[in-house]
Amino acid sequence: MKRLIKVISIVLLSVAGLLLIGVLSVLCYSSGKLDKLTDSHGKVIENAIAEKGWLDIGGIKQGYFLRGENPDNPILLFLHGGPGSPELPLCIADEKDERLEKYFTVCYWDQRGAGMTFSPDTDLAGMTVEQFIEDTRQVTEYLCKRFGQGKIYLMGHSWGSYLGIKTIGKYPELYKAYFGIGQVSDQLQSERAAYDYMLDQAQERGDKSAVKSLSKWDKNAAGFPSNDYLFTTRSLLMNEYGIGIKHENSSMIAVMMDLLYFKGYTFGEKINYLRGTMFSTRNMFGNVLNDNLFESSISFDIPVYIIQGKYDYQVSYRLAKEYSERISAPEKGFYTMENSAHSPNLEEPERFVEIVRSCVQ
Repeated sequence: MKRLIKVISIVLLSVAGLLLIGVLSVLCYSSGKLDKLTDSHGKVIENAIAEKGWLDIGGIKQGYFLRGENPDNPILLFLHGGPGSPELPLCIADEKDERLEKYFTVCYWDQRGAGMTFSPDTDLAGMTVEQFIEDTRQVTEYLCKRFGQGKIYLMGHSWGSYLGIKTIGKYPELYKAYFGIGQVSDQLQSERAAYDYMLDQAQERGDKSAVKSLSKWDKNAAGFPSNDYLFTTRSLLMNEYGIGIKHENSSMIAVMMDLLYFKGYTFGEKINYLRGTMFSTRNMFGNVLNDNLFESSISFDIPVYIIQGKYDYQVSYRLAKEYSERISAPEKGFYTMENSAHSPNLEEPERFVEIVRSCVQ
């Protein structure tokens, strides 16, 4: 008996020790400060910008990061996806020498209810598409004034592509061009198409567990897709079948590791990141589902470029291509990323930067 107690004690102490090491490791990577930008040889780039800051936007304090190798470069405002999922932790984890920051000063803004901007006291009255558009305008005007540029570039990923489209529709005079990644168009139809694809895949693979899980949900029912479906069945199967966040090496664990080892957030801000993701999705995703951009947003006064992963079912590749064909703009382009799903900026970063550069030259 004494020996058993001793063994159990050793196991418990070992587990506690590992947990302590894990917590200390996360804390070591939670300074809340960005690393300085370095070149391919690891040398710090002189005059480069690597800044974390706060702005009073829309009546609340909102956080942002600025990164760029040359402060004289054009400005690009990046609208993250989710809703509620800032992407700089993922961008840095997958960063190559050919990065947006080499050619632009990039502002990664943590939107209302997300990341370091999240607060448990966030007013639900401000969680509207109209307020997010106004927030985007105010951040844009700050960047224009600070860097002395009359217009900037706007880039949106996933939910951010919905917000971006809505913003350039209302304030085209603020932007030189718009880039959509994982471009939203008719998200309700996209969700139904993704459901059909996952069910077909599950049946072809003989994955009885997946078939059973999907069968719990009715794609034609009112309220589809529910938050429960989005965070469980959909998320797990999209990553397993390579049609979600990434086509290869896709998992929520990898995303979590990128967040945990991101130095730009404090430990508390990392907790708020997770809280903000759930909060924002619950309160904002319905807006995307209920707005068919084929009907509400098809005419633009600035160039519109869409970059879409071939394997993207999180936001339908097919519908994004049809949307690109439907819209009118002074100039437009649709670019297929052959080895990507929902995040071509992370999956094929060098090709992605090449496309963006070709559009602005």
